[in-house]
Amino acid sequence: MTYNAETGSGPDRKKRTRAGFLYGFGAYGLWGLLPLYFVLLLPATAYEIVSMRVLFSVLFCLILLALTRSLGTLVQLFRDGKAVIALVIAGVLIATNWLLYVVATTTGHTLEASLGYFINPIVAVLLGVIVLREKLRPLQWAAIAVGFLAVLIMSVVYGSVPWLSLALAFSFGFYGLVKSTIGGRYPALVTLTGETAAIAPLALAAVFFLNSDGQITLFSEGAGHFWLLASSGIITAVPLLLFGSAAARLPLSTVGMIQYVAPIGQFILAITVLNESMPLERWIGFGIVWCAVLLMILDAVRAPRARRLQRERDAA
Repeated sequence: MTYNAETGSGPDRKKRTRAGFLYGFGAYGLWGLLPLYFVLLLPATAYEIVSMRVLFSVLFCLILLALTRSLGTLVQLFRDGKAVIALVIAGVLIATNWLLYVVATTTGHTLEASLGYFINPIVAVLLGVIVLREKLRPLQWAAIAVGFLAVLIMSVVYGSVPWLSLALAFSFGFYGLVKSTIGGRYPALVTLTGETAAIAPLALAAVFFLNSDGQITLFSEGAGHFWLLASSGIITAVPLLLFGSAAARLPLSTVGMIQYVAPIGQFILAITVLNESMPLERWIGFGIVWCAVLLMILDAVRAPRARRLQRERDAA
């Protein structure tokens, strides 16, 4: 049997779907393992790690663009004034997100980072309502309400608002919102190169300041440490490329469900490898957030079917 574009069936379709799942789980699985990588980079500070991540990402991406003969697309991107402004903002937002994440994972707060990425899809939906005036389905409203309840309860139980988790969720949510203004006009590798190149001067300034203060460890901790830091460009770009390949082969709703692999991985690492404390009150807080996540997943499963049934009714 051959592939039929109209029915979406056939072995080619199945192969693309299987490959999409492999790419998706590969991307989010690697993102879920990042806490181990950042712990290995100590005694480098979070500022050094993020600065090196930006600089080595630019270098690695430029090499990839040269090998794939795509540098012309990057030049085209930098001639697009609106896209450049968006990428500068996106670069600042993702650097802020990276900094918060590295601080969390290197100071014994990986669980809070995990919580932030569980909350992130709910934040993305909320931003869609506030900024883009999107209309939500009932299950999405329920997920937002339960998520708000979780934050409220955790604030009372912990005695303070989970600022780190919320900052991670909102910085990545706004990053996605800004990147959506560029749409699919440019490949993921090109936009990653553009946004990291846009903030490379800030990263260089940070390296200069840290070096003058004696806080740069790139050359002082041995060859192993040097290569671990230098590999940050690869570790940044590879999951993104895998994600891009998954998104090209799978429905957006499916990719949305796979994204929970990353915070699940972070959560498991935090309690099994990094030995972070998980008292009863924290289990309760996470449990409520997981209820909100379940509502989001149910909505993602039901929405495509509801749209299909509506199209059939309209065509009848």
